[in-house]
Amino acid sequence: MSDEAVELFARELAAEVDDAVHSGTGSIYSEEEFTRIVLDRLGDEGAVENPILLWQEGHFARTKYKITGYSIPDDEERLLLVTTVHTGELPPRALTRDEILGAFQQAVKFYECSCKGLHTKIEPSNTDASELARRIYEARERISVLRVVLISDGLTGLKSVDIKEAFDGTRVIVDLFGIERLHRILGQGLRRDDIVVEFDTELGAPLPCLKASRSGDDYDAYLASIPGALLADIYEKYGTRLLELNVRAFLGLRGRKSVNAGLRATIRELPHRFLAYNNGIVATVDAMDIKDLGQGHVGIKSVRGLQIVNGGQTTASLHRAKRQDGANLDGIAVPAKIIRVGGADLDEMVAAVSRSANSQNTVQPADFSANDPFHVAVEKLANNTWLADGKGRWFYERARGSYGAAELKASFAAAQKRRFTHETPKERRFSKTDLAKYLNAWDGLPHQVSFGNQKNFQFFMQSLKDEHPDGFEPDVGWYKAFIAKAILFRTVQSIVRAQKFAAYQANIVAYTTAYLSWRTGARIDFDLIWSRQVISPELKTVLEKWVGGIDAALRKTAGSRMVSEWAKKVECRDALREISLDLPDALPPELSSQTAFAKSGNGRAPIRNDGLTRGDLELIDKCRAINAETWLRVAQWGTQSKKLHWKVAGIARTMGEYAIGGWERSPSAKQAKWAMEAYSAAEKEQVFADDKASR
Repeated sequence: MSDEAVELFARELAAEVDDAVHSGTGSIYSEEEFTRIVLDRLGDEGAVENPILLWQEGHFARTKYKITGYSIPDDEERLLLVTTVHTGELPPRALTRDEILGAFQQAVKFYECSCKGLHTKIEPSNTDASELARRIYEARERISVLRVVLISDGLTGLKSVDIKEAFDGTRVIVDLFGIERLHRILGQGLRRDDIVVEFDTELGAPLPCLKASRSGDDYDAYLASIPGALLADIYEKYGTRLLELNVRAFLGLRGRKSVNAGLRATIRELPHRFLAYNNGIVATVDAMDIKDLGQGHVGIKSVRGLQIVNGGQTTASLHRAKRQDGANLDGIAVPAKIIRVGGADLDEMVAAVSRSANSQNTVQPADFSANDPFHVAVEKLANNTWLADGKGRWFYERARGSYGAAELKASFAAAQKRRFTHETPKERRFSKTDLAKYLNAWDGLPHQVSFGNQKNFQFFMQSLKDEHPDGFEPDVGWYKAFIAKAILFRTVQSIVRAQKFAAYQANIVAYTTAYLSWRTGARIDFDLIWSRQVISPELKTVLEKWVGGIDAALRKTAGSRMVSEWAKKVECRDALREISLDLPDALPPELSSQTAFAKSGNGRAPIRNDGLTRGDLELIDKCRAINAETWLRVAQWGTQSKKLHWKVAGIARTMGEYAIGGWERSPSAKQAKWAMEAYSAAEKEQVFADDKASR
C-alpha cells in the first residue's frame, strides 16, 4: 500500500464530502457528511453491520460523552458505537495520541452513562439518542462486548486495542479506521482487513501447524489444532463477521442459532474427546505470518482477514457454551484447516472454498457471489440496454471496483474518458446491494431492507433461489422496469436527505418506496420513467408530502421500541401498510397511465391500463383490504345463488386467489369495480351477517 495510493483515496473521499456538503441535500458540516458516507460504505462492505448515523454529545453528571453512530446486532450481546475525528487536512496527517484517546473515551463514556440511566436525562425524552441510551440500559446485563469504531480522515495505524475488563466486566475493543484502513477496506476491497488474530500474543507462541499444500499452488493450506477457549474468544470479539457470507446467511436465514445438543454434551462431559468427535473448522485468511520453528516445524504467528467457511456452528456452540453454560473450554482442541487465498479473485476463491466445504448440507444457501448467473445476466443487460436517446446507459458494478477499473481503462485516452463519463456517469451506476434494496423495497419488503445492505442482499438472493430453483434470467422489459424502480428509490432518498430528518432516513426511504407500491397496487408506468429517466414533478410532490407521514407513522407505531429495530419487524410492515396518506385528485402521469410488473422476480408480461383516477386507486385499495376467505365466500355465494353473473363471481374468486398470493398481483381498475360491486351485493344479502353476530 503506497503513500500515493492512500493520499489519492483521501483526496477523492474529501472531494465527495465537499460535493455532498455543497449540494444542499445533506448536512452543512463536513464531519457529519464524512461520517455518513463512510458508514454507508462500511455497511455495504459488511465491515460494520447495519450502521446507523446518530450524532449525540453532551454531559451526564459532569462526564462528557459523544458518539456519531451505532449498530446493535440481533443477539444484543455486542454493541458497536462510532466516533469520528475529522481533520479536513490534505495530505492526511497522523492523529495525535490525545485525539484518539479523547474520541475513544467520549464514546465509552456514552456507554457507561447509558448503563447508569442517561436515557432519563436526555431531553426531549423521545429522541433517537434517548431510545438508544434506554436500550443499552435495559440490555446492560447482556452486553458482553463493546466495540468502538473510530473513523477518521487522518492516519491512525492498523492496530486494534482489546481491553478485556474495561467497565463492569465488559470487553472493550477499539478499532481504528483511519484513512489507511479505509483505503484498504473501501478502496482495495479488503473488507475483512480488521479481523486479525495474533496467535503468538494470545498463546504466548506461534500456533504449531503442518503445511499441507504443495509449492507452486495458488493457495497455502495448513493443518492445525486451535484451543477451544481461543476460538470462542475470537468469536466473542468478532461475532458473525467471522463467518463467511454464505455460512453467515445460511445460519441466519435458517435459524440455526442454537447450540447443537451433541456438541453441547461433548463440551460439558467429554471435552478431551472433542478433537476426536468433531470435524473441526475450515477457514480462509487473506494474509498470514508464518515462523520457522526449526527442525522442519513451522507455526502461524498471525492471520488477517480470517473467515470460517465451514464449522460455524461448532464455533458459535463453543462460545455459547462458555457464555451461557459457564463451560470450561481449557481441555478442548478444535481441528482446523487454514487456507491462505490470494490473487485478484480473492472473494470468489473464498466463496468457492465455502461452497465446496458445505456441499454436504441438505439445504443449500443461495450463491452470494458476483458470479451468480442472475448477476451476470443483469450486467449483460446493463451493457447492452441504452437510454432512449441512444447516448447513455447504466453501469452495473457486479464486482467491487469494476466501475473504477473501467474508468481507469478509459482514462488513457482523452476521447475515451469523455465518452465513458458521458455514457456512464457515476450517478448511473449501481451495485448488487443497491439492486436488492431497490427491488425488495418496491416488492413491499421494507422490513428486510431495514436490516441493512448485506442482510437484505442475503434475503433477496435466498428468495430468488427459493422462487426460481432452476434460475431466473431477466429480460430487457424486466431491466427497464428495474431501472425505473431504482430512479424512484433514489428520488425518495434525495427527498428525505433534503428534508434533513434527524434519524432513520434509510427506514423512511424504504417504507416510502414500499408505500407507493402498496398504495398503487404496484401499478405504475415504468416505461414512462425509463424513457424520461426521472419521475414527474407531480409524483415528486406526492412523495415530498408522504415522507413526513411515513416518519410519523414509524415513530407512532414503534411505541417505546427503537424505531430502527421496530422497522425490521413484519408487524411494522403490516402497520405501515394500513396507514392512509393522501393522493391528489389529478393523479401524476406515472399513475394515471401505467405499465406494471406485479413482482420484481418473475417473468410475467407487463400489464398496461390507461386513464386511472384517484377513485380507481381507492377501489383497488378497498379490494386489497379484504381477505381471501371473504372473497372466496362472495364467489361461492354468487355462483350458488346465481345472484351474480358467472363472470363477476369469477372476478371475486380471482380476488381471493390474489389475496392468497399476498397480493403479488394487483387487480385492474375494471376488476376492482366489479369485485366491489359483488362484495356490496353480498353485504346487502347479509352473507356476512353470521360473522357480525358472532363478534
